[in-house]
Amino acid sequence: MGETHVDVTIRNPAERDRCWEGRFLVDTGATDSQVPRRHLEAIGLRPLDSCDYILADGREFSADVTTADVEFMGRIVGSTVIFGEDDAEPLLGLTALESGGYTVDPVDGKLKRRRLRL
Repeated sequence: MGETHVDVTIRNPAERDRCWEGRFLVDTGATDSQVPRRHLEAIGLRPLDSCDYILADGREFSADVTTADVEFMGRIVGSTVIFGEDDAEPLLGLTALESGGYTVDPVDGKLKRRRLRL
């Protein structure tokens, strides 16, 4: 299966007209989404906390995080977003994906709607 990408809009929840749009890699191995720091700062988002993460290769790192409205495929979800390096690829993580009611079809790599569970 190849990579899955989706168009995503990141909105500042306090000032919804301030947003950034980009093409995100859907990463079901990532818990949280990631956006280059410069884009988050440009829409007025600042770090609220820092979290420790483990990369797929086992390396550990700490990153600043915030919360944002994440809009994709007609859904808007509140989600934790990592302040990535300025050249980092935007990633749509599993929590935003599942909160929006989507999963990746392993056959064709496309996002599919699924029923949400309470």
